[in-house]
Amino acid sequence: MNKLSNSAWLMIASLAACVSLLISAPASAGQDTYIVLYKANSVPSNAATALSAAGGKLVWSYREIGVAIAQSSDANFAAKARKIAGVQGAAATSGLGVKVDGGGLAIAEALDASPAGPITGAPAAGDDNLSGLQWDMVQISAPQARAVNGGSPSVLVGDIDSGLDYTHPDLAPNVDFANSVSCIGGVPNQDPAAWNDDNGHGTHTAGTIAAARNGIGIVGVAPNVRIAGIKAGNADGFFFPEAVVCAFMWAGSHHIQVTNNSYFADPWLFNCRNDAGQRAIWEAERRAIRYAMQNGTVVVAAEGNEADDLAHPTQDVTSPDNSTPVTREITNACAVVPTEVAGVIGVTANGNKVLKSYYSSYGVGSVQVIAPGGDSRLQLTAAAPNGRVLSTYPAALIGTCARKVFDGAATYCYLQGTSMASPHVAGVAALIASTGVTSPGAIASKVNTTADPQPCPADLSIYAFFPSVSNGAPQVCDGGPGYNSFNGHGQVNALTAVSK
Repeated sequence: MNKLSNSAWLMIASLAACVSLLISAPASAGQDTYIVLYKANSVPSNAATALSAAGGKLVWSYREIGVAIAQSSDANFAAKARKIAGVQGAAATSGLGVKVDGGGLAIAEALDASPAGPITGAPAAGDDNLSGLQWDMVQISAPQARAVNGGSPSVLVGDIDSGLDYTHPDLAPNVDFANSVSCIGGVPNQDPAAWNDDNGHGTHTAGTIAAARNGIGIVGVAPNVRIAGIKAGNADGFFFPEAVVCAFMWAGSHHIQVTNNSYFADPWLFNCRNDAGQRAIWEAERRAIRYAMQNGTVVVAAEGNEADDLAHPTQDVTSPDNSTPVTREITNACAVVPTEVAGVIGVTANGNKVLKSYYSSYGVGSVQVIAPGGDSRLQLTAAAPNGRVLSTYPAALIGTCARKVFDGAATYCYLQGTSMASPHVAGVAALIASTGVTSPGAIASKVNTTADPQPCPADLSIYAFFPSVSNGAPQVCDGGPGYNSFNGHGQVNALTAVSK
């Protein structure tokens, strides 16, 4: 890994100081945060003045994609902002975050730690103390894969989540401080205290990706790669749009090869483009995701835990999930972000019987592969007696874990969800990148083509008690053995991915 020069560190320090000034002045009572979307993929130089005249304050500018983050206490600010020349849309985001299931970036230039020379992965053979509890890793042939290629320190994975516990003994060897950040509020802040995990979700997903092969605890899919915590979810597990935009801009500008996204990025589970506010937020997030992809980032995302067929949506009864949900009719003009954005690797969850988990959403077109996420109802086995996936968890929060495991001072937790499935695929994508495949499209293609095809279940009656949370529809698997709505192209296979 390249080291930063003294001048680069000085630049980081000065920029971080500016960021801290912004973050040290949070929105006061009565102020809302807004996404302001410009028609062009740029933010004009007079944006601060124009937004001020409309009753707001420019907080941060993502010039590369034409998105500004603003604050205002004026209830009519969004309407006023839409009248500014060059503005395509504006929408409030405060109070509209979606909870996890189960301005340019000068800093980016200073922190670019992309490796020079070829990428070469090294074996990481053997097990750690709790490896015998990792049925999920056995199921995708991860132990055999890491004996061939355990990943390369030249590969950087960004876990866009609730941060990560950088002191956890199984994560500490691989945490990349130079590329970790908090995006809470839409403004990048590199103070480790800001991106430390205060929820637990991010530490769990990070361990599945890159827990070190170090003789203790568990081993991740890619134990030799570096991992950056990109905090977009707050302590309550809500991901606000401004934080999601910031996170993808950070990933793209820092040349992070793979991101894991175990959350929904929109104010509503389904974001409908016929609504002015939702359309502005959807487009801002889509631009940020596209920016990351264009800059070499593979985007892996969870399908969701509503047992919903995303290809045939009709109703949403769960949103907004941080206040009072309202029932609304939806169509295919509505989408779940990031999993339904073109080019994203959508991941469904299965259990130890290699069947789609009872809760996992699915859908032709949105799912690419399936991976272990756990299933505590239909797929209890001797190897998975509680059905869930074991991974790292912050010691400070271990009391919130209902099913905890200790290895000395290191703490671990069993959880289930598509949130747990997605990081398995992100880890496999990192292994593929460690073989020298660099194009996001080529990595995504190899994830798909090396997966083990899984047919639709012969008996769908096992899902009869688990209809769609959104519309009550029964779960139906469409497609054949090569590709179907439950399994996509099949169960991800780490060994085939590094050997083929």
